[in-house]
Amino acid sequence: MKILNFGSLNLDIVTRVEQFVRPGETVRARSQELRCGGKGLNQSIALARAGAEVWHAGCVGEGGEMLLNYLVDHGVHTDYIENILERQGSAFIQVTDTGDNSIILYPGSNECLTEAQVKDTLEHFGRGDILVLQNEVNLLPYIVDQAYRRGMIIVLNPSPYNERIAAVDLNKISWLFVNEIEAEQIAGTREALVTWEKLHTQYPKLRLLVTLGAGGSVCFSGDYANQQPPYPAEVKDTTGAGDTYTGYFLASLAGGKTLEEAMNIATMAAAISITRPGAAESIPGIEEVLACL
Repeated sequence: MKILNFGSLNLDIVTRVEQFVRPGETVRARSQELRCGGKGLNQSIALARAGAEVWHAGCVGEGGEMLLNYLVDHGVHTDYIENILERQGSAFIQVTDTGDNSIILYPGSNECLTEAQVKDTLEHFGRGDILVLQNEVNLLPYIVDQAYRRGMIIVLNPSPYNERIAAVDLNKISWLFVNEIEAEQIAGTREALVTWEKLHTQYPKLRLLVTLGAGGSVCFSGDYANQQPPYPAEVKDTTGAGDTYTGYFLASLAGGKTLEEAMNIATMAAAISITRPGAAESIPGIEEVLACL
């Protein structure tokens, strides 16, 4: 079983502020840093740090060399990343003293995937391999269709949620990972059980995982359901916590763990990540996570 992540690569401009900037307001930043990010990159790093072998596919634009180097340095295969003449995708992130964040995305190079690149990449993967997707790249419906034909296990994190998700055939998705806000956007409710009942009626083969922030997480698969409580942690920065959970959960399942074990490990990894600033750089290694369980 191989894991492929067709995902975004962003330069994160992280600004720490006392509170989020309001319309018409100018505030003084406490600090500002340039970091490697993007939900795609974060999830690939989490998969690798959790012990999985992962291939990342996508596009690197002008100014994005540090992103490619970061993936290589952390053991992610970059064979299917193309260099293109387009401004690198970026994210402008505000982080408050309470650890909350708000993010503005500039897609740039992340929306320059071509059908030829998708086809060429997927030729190297097949039945039973895992495909990880977020909504920060273009051609999502096409990628899903091509992967489904090859019998891949398709995992979709529809974040950030927008109208493009409606074009994706959820009948072809194996796992849907959402937080409470995305659950409401998809199913009209933040109640995980109600979300599951609505989706399961329409898409009976779909499995659902909902992260609930301070409420932990819950997983639904057929007639199975499991609630995972959170681990207490001192919050410094929640950026990337969901990506950490995703990577660790999938790496654990791919490594033969049960759903309960995978949720427990992923929850601890996410709890550790929020005690540190940053996104990708806050993701712990598997040895640290297991030592804390």
